[in-house]
Amino acid sequence: MTLPSTRLVVLWLAWALLLASPASAVAVPAPLAVPRAADGSPSVISPVEPMRVVALARIPRPDWKPGRRGVDLAAAVGDPVRSPAAGIVTFAGVVVDRPVLSITHHDGTISSLEPVVASVTVGARVSPGQSVGQVADTPGHCMPAACLHWGVRIGGQYVDPLDVLEGYGPVRLLPRERGAWVSRRRPFAAATHATS
Repeated sequence: MTLPSTRLVVLWLAWALLLASPASAVAVPAPLAVPRAADGSPSVISPVEPMRVVALARIPRPDWKPGRRGVDLAAAVGDPVRSPAAGIVTFAGVVVDRPVLSITHHDGTISSLEPVVASVTVGARVSPGQSVGQVADTPGHCMPAACLHWGVRIGGQYVDPLDVLEGYGPVRLLPRERGAWVSRRRPFAAATHATS
C-alpha cells in the first residue's frame, strides 16, 4: 500500500468511527482514581501479610520462554488474600488445575493471584487491601509447601511485582559525586607503579 492510499484508509476509518451510532458503543465502567503514593507512583500493596518472598520473578524475554512470571509469597492454606490496589475483578475461575483470581486495576495493570478461592465475583469493584479470597489447598509453585503466586501485567507484558509494590520499585543506580571513591582508595595507576 502506498502512502497516499494509507492516508485515505485512515481518513475513511476515522470518518466511519465518527458516524458510528451510540447504540453500537460498548459501556465501560467509569474508572476510579488510581491510588498514588506520595511520590506519585502507583500505591500497590502486598496481597498477603506479612510479605515474605520465597521465589523471585524471572520474567522471560521473549515472553514465550521459560521463567517465573511473578513472585511467590509465603502463605499458608486458608490465609486471607487481599487486593493489591483498587480495581475490578476480571477473572475468578480455574486455569488448568489451579483457582486463579485476576484484578484489573484502574491504570490498566492486571494482578493475577493463584491459588485463590475467591470470595468476590467477576465485575466486583475492590479497594486496596480488601479481602478477595483465601489461599487454596491446591498444589502450586511451592510444592509441597503452600504459597501465593502474584503475577503483574502492564500493557500485556509481565513485570516483576516488586517493581510496582509500594516502598520497592525498580532499582535505579544514581551517579556518585565525581571522584568520591578515589578519596578512599589509591588510584589504580599509583598502586601498580609504586616503588618499594
